[in-house]
Amino acid sequence: MKIRMSVVVLLVVTFTLTSFTNHSKKIEKKVNKEITNYFGTEEFSTEAIKISEANNSTVKSEFGKDNLLKIISIDGLLGYAYIGNAPSKTATFDYLVIFDKKFSIVKSKVLIYREEYGGEIGSKRWLKQFIGKSMDDQINFPGDIDAISGATISVRSMTKALDTLLRSIKTLHLNEVI
Repeated sequence: MKIRMSVVVLLVVTFTLTSFTNHSKKIEKKVNKEITNYFGTEEFSTEAIKISEANNSTVKSEFGKDNLLKIISIDGLLGYAYIGNAPSKTATFDYLVIFDKKFSIVKSKVLIYREEYGGEIGSKRWLKQFIGKSMDDQINFPGDIDAISGATISVRSMTKALDTLLRSIKTLHLNEVI
């Protein structure tokens, strides 16, 4: 009986880890595709920027889970990327922000949207509003960002997530962490 229970536990743990790994691989593949498309090269690598616990406690964005990356080519630094997760009405969505060398947003992309409604926040036209925003900008909804009928919760969430990200980047920059 103990052996059966051990086998069942092992199978459950294996299944859980495998499904998580596949999800991470799916996001990683989408991130690499977006970086390739934006910078026009497949010849790059990413390097996770580690943020210490002490520095992570001074910001509101979640860093330190290999989600803040340097994008490097043979010629040097291309820019940075951040992979985040934000709440929608009943689930969450994953998004990517690509920055230039000075941490100005050059591209944002909704990678995985898990709701039936509100997916319009993934449109290039709507996401274009964030391009050019930097750590010196504050992003507000309503105000700076257009509404989308039927996607108000996701619009607020994405806007708040990017505003928080920019503020966190500024704090890390001022503390000479990045």
